[in-house]
Amino acid sequence: MTKLEQRKLYDPKAPNASTGIINGQSSNVLNWDDTRFKWAYSLYKTMLANFWTPFEINMSNDIKQYKSSLSDKERDTFNKVIGLLAFLDSVQTDYSHRIAEYLTDSSLSALMTVLSFQEVVHNQSYSYVLSSVTTKQKQDEIFEYWKHDPVLRERNDFIVAGYQEFVDNPNPETFLKSIVYDVILEGLNFYSGFAFFYNLARNQKMVGTSTMINYINRDEHQHVRLFTEIFKETLKENPHLNTEELKGFAVQSFRQAAELEINWGRYIIGDDIQGIGSAELADYIKFMANIQMKKLGYQEKPFPEAPAKNPLRWIKAYQDVNMGKSDFFEQKSRQYTKVTDDNGFDEL
Repeated sequence: MTKLEQRKLYDPKAPNASTGIINGQSSNVLNWDDTRFKWAYSLYKTMLANFWTPFEINMSNDIKQYKSSLSDKERDTFNKVIGLLAFLDSVQTDYSHRIAEYLTDSSLSALMTVLSFQEVVHNQSYSYVLSSVTTKQKQDEIFEYWKHDPVLRERNDFIVAGYQEFVDNPNPETFLKSIVYDVILEGLNFYSGFAFFYNLARNQKMVGTSTMINYINRDEHQHVRLFTEIFKETLKENPHLNTEELKGFAVQSFRQAAELEINWGRYIIGDDIQGIGSAELADYIKFMANIQMKKLGYQEKPFPEAPAKNPLRWIKAYQDVNMGKSDFFEQKSRQYTKVTDDNGFDEL
């Protein structure tokens, strides 16, 4: 089986624009005006334009509402979802470093570095939220949830096992399969939690936290784009890797991941939180699984029976992409882009 070769620190005999995403030749000198993929520089500019830090977000109302406005169930769910996100983004930061070592294209390696930095910002934002609304002792307890909660552990172990296979045995097949797991993590595993925070916001609760989640959600859209572009371009360069086995693996992985996510959503939200029903949330997760599978370049749907339109259509009001004018939360300067068929209404 072909092994993956790590990118050289420099190679004076190789071109600046690489000859391959994996196992290619590259000088490793980055010239943004001399890249193989036109979308790479555009994505770089988008990721830079999206830069934000948690300190921009006003948490004063959240501090009050965490104790006075949330039900016991909402507070418990809030804590568990934050604990989940902290785990996922911690692992994601490390994984993105690991996979970047084998990207023999300096522009893609640079994009992965930006992605890694954004994951660090996401992780720090969870600490920022918890340090604002609760004690250090409770914060430490929340960051330990992933070790002891069996439902949370099951869904996390599924993703980590997929990543670990690539880390332990880096080859083109495990490389591609790890990207499938990545798209599951960034394009599916966050979404029941995101829905919970957006539902709080539409009830005018924890709007500061929802704003932060909105920025994270926006970043994750770009991260999914980067990984799916890498996946598709790798298959173009290596058509022998574009097998029925890989497609079947992707379909089955999304099915399993969606079922784990549905189980997690039922566990943390159930039917006890007004505004999100468990059946509606399950349809939403299946809908998102189909969307992300398509982004990988496959027409097969993991859930053919899932709704063709977003069953949680109210979420579109909470997933903006640009900043500029004051939003309806009056949280900070932001601009909501009009959602149309062209920019993906049904992906929101």
